[in-house]
Amino acid sequence: MTDLLPIPSAMPAVIYRAPGAVDAPDSFVDAEVEVPAPGPHDLLVRVEAVSVNPVDVKRRAKAEPIGDGILGFDAAGTVAAVGEAVEFFSPGDEVYYAGSVLRAGSNAGYQLVDERLVGRKPAILSFAEAAALPLTSLTAWEGLLRQLRLTGDSHGTLLVVGGAGGVGSMVVQLAKTLTGVTVIATASRPETVGWVTELGADLVVDHSRELAPQIAELAPEGIDWVFSTQRTKANLPALVEVLKPFGQIVAIDDPDVLDVTSLKPKALGFHWEFMFARSTYQTPDMVEQHRILDSVAELVESGALRTTATRILTPLDAATLREAHALVESGTSIGKVVVSRS
Repeated sequence: MTDLLPIPSAMPAVIYRAPGAVDAPDSFVDAEVEVPAPGPHDLLVRVEAVSVNPVDVKRRAKAEPIGDGILGFDAAGTVAAVGEAVEFFSPGDEVYYAGSVLRAGSNAGYQLVDERLVGRKPAILSFAEAAALPLTSLTAWEGLLRQLRLTGDSHGTLLVVGGAGGVGSMVVQLAKTLTGVTVIATASRPETVGWVTELGADLVVDHSRELAPQIAELAPEGIDWVFSTQRTKANLPALVEVLKPFGQIVAIDDPDVLDVTSLKPKALGFHWEFMFARSTYQTPDMVEQHRILDSVAELVESGALRTTATRILTPLDAATLREAHALVESGTSIGKVVVSRS
C-alpha cells in the first residue's frame, strides 16, 4: 500500500442505525469508526464533499444498514492511499466517483472505492461542485449511449421526464452535447422551466398537466426516445401514445409493478438503467465507469457541461445530512444538494 501520511486510525462518520423517517433519532448519528485499509484495487479517499441522491433517501428510509451503516455514494476528495494493484491513481490525486451499493459509503472522513469506478476531478470545479456529478452523469451517459444507443449522428426527438432533477439535468446536457437530438424536457414551475432551458432543452412541457396533448402539439409526428426519471408507471399510457413505432424508453425509477404489454402494438423497447449494476456484479467492463467520468471531466473543462450543484451545505455531519435528505425527499429540489466538509 502506498499512502500520504498521516492517515488517522479513526475517522468521523455519519451512520444510520435503522431504516426510518428523516427525522427519526436513528436516521443520522455522528460517530467515530476505524479508517479502513485499501484492498488491491482500492483507493482510500479523504472525502471533501458528497451529494445526496434519491437512492440515499430510499436506502435510509427502507433498507437495513450494511456494516457500520455509512450511507453516501457521490463523493469528491483526495486520494490518501492506494492498493498494490492500482494503476490509474496516486496519493494526492483529486478524484470524484459514485461508489458501490455493497460497500461503506461516502458520509465519512475516508472511504474505500475501487479505482475502476473513479474519475479524475474536473480541474475547474471545487470539490463540492464536482461531488454533484458522478452518479447522475454515469446514469445519464449509460442511459443515453448504452441503453438508447444514441450517438453523435442521432437525430430525432428525446423526451426527458423530470428534466430539472439531478439525473434529468445531466440527461439534458449530455443529449445536447453528445448527440444531434431535439430535447423536450418536462418541468412544472417557472424556476424549473428556466433551469432546464439554461441547460439546453429545446422545448419544455408541464408534467403537472396531461403530457400527451402538449407533446403532440410540439412533435405532431411523434417522438423517438424517452428518458423517464419519475412516474414511469403513471405516465406510460401517454408515453406509448406519443412514441413513434419502434421508439425506445429508458427508466430509472422504482414502480411497484409495470405492465409493458401496451408497448407491443408499436414494437416499443423498454430498458432499465441502474448505474450500480457494473459494480454490483463486477462486470468485465466495470472500468468503463472510470472512462466515462474522465470524459465528463474533459467536457466540464471544455465548457460543454456544467455542475448541477444548486445547494451546498456545511459541515459534513449528521445535522447537515438530515437537512440535505429532507430537501431531496421533498421532491422540489432543483439539480443537486451537496454537503461539504467545509
